Amino acid sequence: MHPNVERVTAALRAAGVPGEIVELPGAAPTAQRAAEMVGCEVGAIANSLIFDADGAPLLVLTSGAHRVDTARVAALVGAAKVERATPDFVRAATGQAIGGVAPVGHPAPVRTLVDVWLDRHAEVWAAGGVPHTVFPTTYGELLKMTGGTPAEVE
Repeated sequence: MHPNVERVTAALRAAGVPGEIVELPGAAPTAQRAAEMVGCEVGAIANSLIFDADGAPLLVLTSGAHRVDTARVAALVGAAKVERATPDFVRAATGQAIGGVAPVGHPAPVRTLVDVWLDRHAEVWAAGGVPHTVFPTTYGELLKMTGGTPAEVE
C-alpha cells in the first residue's frame, strides 16, 4: 500500500469514518472520469482542490459538477487573493500530488471549506491520497474529518 494511502486510511479511522479506500483500474484525472469509474453522478465526486490563500494553503472540497469562484472563496476566508496552487505548493501542504489529494492524511491540518452542494448526495467519493484511489463518505463525514466549514464555493 502506498504511504499516502496508509496515512489517509489512518486519518479516516482516527475520525471514525468507516469508508474503505478503493483502488481504481487507472488514474481518474477528472471528476467525470472518477464518476464513470465508481458509477455515480459527477456531482457526487468531492474534488479536493488546494488553493494559495495569501500564501497559506486552503483546501476546497467541491462538487465535481462545480467550478470554484476564487473571489467568493477569498471573501469567505478573508484573503486578499486566492489562486490555484502550484504542484509544488500542493505537495508541500498535503504530501500528495494533484489528482490524488485526499481530504485528510496531510502533514498538518489544512484550513478547509466544504461545498454545501455535496450534501445533496447520500454518498460522495473523495480521493484516497494517490490518483487511482478513492473512498466513499458523506458530507457530514467530510465536515467531521476535516474540521471544515460548510460554504457555497461556486
